[in-house]
Amino acid sequence: MASSARLLALLALLALLVLLLAAARGADSLRSLGVGEDAAAVAQGDAAVDLNATTFDAFLGAAREPFAVVEFFAHWCPACRNYKPHYEKVAKLFNGQDAAHPGRVLMARVDCALKANIDLCSRFSVDHYPFLLWGPPTKFVSAKWDRKQEKSEIKLIDDGRTAERLLKWINKQMESSFTLDDKKYENESMLPKNASDPEQIVRAIYDVEEATAHAFQIILEHKMIKPETRDSLVRFLQILVAHHPSKRCRRGSAELLINFDDHWPSNISLSSQESSRMLESVETDDHKICGKEVPHGYWMFCRGSKSETRGFSCGLWVLLHSLTVQIGDGESQSTFTSICDFIHNFFICEECRKHFYGMCSSVSVPFKSARDLSLWLWSTHNKVNERLMKDEKDLGTGDPSFPKVVWPPKALCPSCYRSSSGTGDEAVQVDWNEDEVFSFLVNYYGKTLVSSYKETYVESQEKKHVMPLSDDASSSAARVPIGAALGVAAASCIFGALACFWRAQQKNRKQRKNWN
Repeated sequence: MASSARLLALLALLALLVLLLAAARGADSLRSLGVGEDAAAVAQGDAAVDLNATTFDAFLGAAREPFAVVEFFAHWCPACRNYKPHYEKVAKLFNGQDAAHPGRVLMARVDCALKANIDLCSRFSVDHYPFLLWGPPTKFVSAKWDRKQEKSEIKLIDDGRTAERLLKWINKQMESSFTLDDKKYENESMLPKNASDPEQIVRAIYDVEEATAHAFQIILEHKMIKPETRDSLVRFLQILVAHHPSKRCRRGSAELLINFDDHWPSNISLSSQESSRMLESVETDDHKICGKEVPHGYWMFCRGSKSETRGFSCGLWVLLHSLTVQIGDGESQSTFTSICDFIHNFFICEECRKHFYGMCSSVSVPFKSARDLSLWLWSTHNKVNERLMKDEKDLGTGDPSFPKVVWPPKALCPSCYRSSSGTGDEAVQVDWNEDEVFSFLVNYYGKTLVSSYKETYVESQEKKHVMPLSDDASSSAARVPIGAALGVAAASCIFGALACFWRAQQKNRKQRKNWN
């Protein structure tokens, strides 16, 4: 009996040793194929995210990227092993800390050779390897897909067998112009740290779009549209329709304005439950104020060296400066009121909101020109920076790579300075040449920012309708004929007026219907 027991124990020990060796070899093999121990983690050195049946729905459901590419493969497949470097090359553009375009496309993969993933791969009718699908991440959640399915937002990528062809396919879907040579944008390459190199402001158009989208998201999530605040939001949207530097944000603002009464009627006070239903209605309509392609959490010009610095507040400042340099003189007072009311009602940082609105309230004389409003906002921004400069120094909460400074720095606009004094811990005192400051603001936040957008997104949208810019036009400040500029401005104003007229007509129709 004793010998039998020892024999059984020896056999059990031998079996355990064999299992451990097999597990170790299996884990090494899976890691070499990009499958980590945590199925929702990125394998060491890989950019694409490995998912399995357990993590697939939860991970994609929580993703903030507007689009996802999912590769279904088998680790034993030679073609899949050969394809992996191509897929990774594209994935590194969008995934990971060194991504050139984070927040735009989520790149993931699923190993269909694992028994646990068989049902998952069957859900998407995987019939060959590698098998690539494209779509909004949330559309993959609990979904089934096959080739015969009509009107599905999930699409088969039928031409992605090399990195170049896959990226070309993605660019066509997103109407973008990404290249495999794109590199991570480093703010540290700017003028002295926070000087905002004029060559870099062209990138801010994407931050302005994201800041606009994020501001509206905050308004919806916090249910901030109430009977007492809705009119101020309508007035701000009217300004965005006419003067937002991004065409797709102007279009989205107009669509929102036209349907505003449907989502937020003016004659009722919404309960919390009713407000939630209204929010669900807007989200069901899939309305994005600047389009579906605007990323989340991806800042270029406004990216800080720490995740909690710059970003949204920087993008919002750029938007406000851009609005003030594009309006007409007759719009200056109404724009001032709209900006102040928007910050007062919808900017969620209480201390910042009170400080800004306090400076709004101190203005006693109505604005009569765009110049005066632009200079007021510039001066206000510098006062905010001076206040934060001291607070961040005392508390150590500032961005070490982008400390608050008096703006614009002399390196960026030497003609803006008549003289300056103050060094070290002393506050800098500047005798400003306001004519030069205004000229700088108009070029920096107006011509440069808007023309950069025309040369990127809008140019790709309207090549058939817009004459190309001359070859001698600078990438940072395109020269546009005065007549054309006036035409664009007039068209924007007409667009805004039509949007308002449409709203009024809809409202009148509803009233007549109620009377009948």
